[in-house]
Amino acid sequence: MRDQIRFVALGDSFTEGVGDIDLRLPNNCRGWADRVAEELARHDETVRYANLAIRGRRLQRIIDEQIEPALAMNPTMVSFYAGGNDLLMARLNMAKLITDYEDAVRRIRASGATVLLFTGYNVPLSPLLEPLKLRTAIYNRHIRRIAAEYGTLLVDYWCFEKFQDPRMWAPDRLHMSTPGHSYMAKKVLEVLGAPHSLTSPTFAAPRPRTLTENLADDAAWLRRDVGPWLKRRVLGVSSGDHLGARWPEMMPVVLPERLGTSRAKPQLSSRFS
Repeated sequence: MRDQIRFVALGDSFTEGVGDIDLRLPNNCRGWADRVAEELARHDETVRYANLAIRGRRLQRIIDEQIEPALAMNPTMVSFYAGGNDLLMARLNMAKLITDYEDAVRRIRASGATVLLFTGYNVPLSPLLEPLKLRTAIYNRHIRRIAAEYGTLLVDYWCFEKFQDPRMWAPDRLHMSTPGHSYMAKKVLEVLGAPHSLTSPTFAAPRPRTLTENLADDAAWLRRDVGPWLKRRVLGVSSGDHLGARWPEMMPVVLPERLGTSRAKPQLSSRFS
């Protein structure tokens, strides 16, 4: 008899699904992890899934809040993406970040679960933030090393040329759009060697934009996304402080075609609520 797949997704907004809007679902988003679970469940209805990721979480809170509950569910597969929010901080102890990350991977791997790691992508936010590219490159080098040393699976996000297209990104320029999340799910399933029905996004040639349009778009981005983000940093709060995990308990996968068009969301009791 085939072993049951018990998939738990851990992390921040990347794994929560921010940017892939779906008003029918908890936190109004879907994301690549949901899409992976859905494809797995289409081929095996015994698949179970939980997603503990919450936007804005830095590595230490992910370790403190998510790993123990995840391991208590006896998962057979755990995805772990963490550290992206740390890389955005003005001051960063990279050595400690990598040590803590490696300790977390060691702990998850010791459970016997298959572990899925991700490199980071150099999101083209603004020329002013180009120094982040070096941090991301250092981070990625360590993630690749950790994946090799602990025998985990690796989704080498850094290498995906599709993400050079701005339409793969949400308007905030930091999170993947719906096509981006769908493509990420496809790449994850390929790494897992799992059958799926997902296809790569195809886009028409982009319309050339004028300098005025680019400047207006940058101004809107600064006002709408960067300003509130900086304010939260000054106040020491996060966009996820008042949110709970989307799927906090191991459960059968909710297929989107069974949700209908209602905005009513599944109700779950949770220690994270």
